Amino acid sequence: MITSEQREKLRGWFAGRLPDDLFESLAEVTADREEITVVGRIPEPRLAEGASDAEKESALRARIQEFRERTREDRMEVARDAEHRFRKKVSWGVECGTERALFTHVAAPVMTRLRQPEREVLDTLVAAGVARSRSDALAWCVRLVQRHTDDWLGELRDSLEQVQRVRSQGPDTGPQDPSGDEGDEG
Repeated sequence: MITSEQREKLRGWFAGRLPDDLFESLAEVTADREEITVVGRIPEPRLAEGASDAEKESALRARIQEFRERTREDRMEVARDAEHRFRKKVSWGVECGTERALFTHVAAPVMTRLRQPEREVLDTLVAAGVARSRSDALAWCVRLVQRHTDDWLGELRDSLEQVQRVRSQGPDTGPQDPSGDEGDEG
């Protein structure tokens, strides 16, 4: 998990490094141990007044695909710089109208031990055709929890940031420079 300050610095780096005409605005920059995800807002396609929902949906998806192809080289160049600097993979996504699409993103394996009642939940989801495997079922459960607990998870993340700040001020924050200078945390 990264702190608010680290997130702001990361967002600032991307805001400064991205070509000015790549996105209308930088919607979101998130990071975890493996990956940085950059999501930008792109302009909606112009449609005739009274366009059907099907036409709007198709136009949005086509705009997203066009953007993905047209900007690939620019995004790859920024990703190379970021991956070298931050030592994490960079994934991309866009928001266009009501659509949100992630182009590439890391699917990191996560190992866990589950007891039989928990495995039964996963097996039920597989048997019902909700998921193809236990792994897919577990990912489905995580997405469901995420969707329904955003406020609670946000509070938990804020609390963790406070704990990290307090810890960093404690007596055991690492070796001290004998000169008394704290040095560059780079």
